[in-house]
Amino acid sequence: MTNDIMLYIGSVVITLWGIAHILPTKSIVTGFEPISEDNKRIITMEWIAEGLTLCFIGLLVLFITFLGGSQNPVSLIVYRISAVMLVVMAGLSLFTGARTSIVPIKICPIVKTTVATMFFLGSVL
Repeated sequence: MTNDIMLYIGSVVITLWGIAHILPTKSIVTGFEPISEDNKRIITMEWIAEGLTLCFIGLLVLFITFLGGSQNPVSLIVYRISAVMLVVMAGLSLFTGARTSIVPIKICPIVKTTVATMFFLGSVL
């Protein structure tokens, strides 16, 4: 039961973090001006792609847990692979965006690593 709670909370947190990542896209891109239209499109694409990836991971874990249960072998694989992906994304954020002065981006690696830990622990408890 504790593992399910961890999985559900982690799913909701990372999904909301992904949505929070997508919502300010326009203001983030504007903050880089003056830049070319091509660069604006690339930044927009990458910013939205990371937010969608976070939402996908969160919703995948949420639906796998709800529909398949947290103890079947496929669910365990999904939780662990999702945790690994979040750790990889946290590492990328740590060495890039977290080195900026923008506070939400600075805490991004912490949020991703925390949720990855919740997913991993949810798969072993």
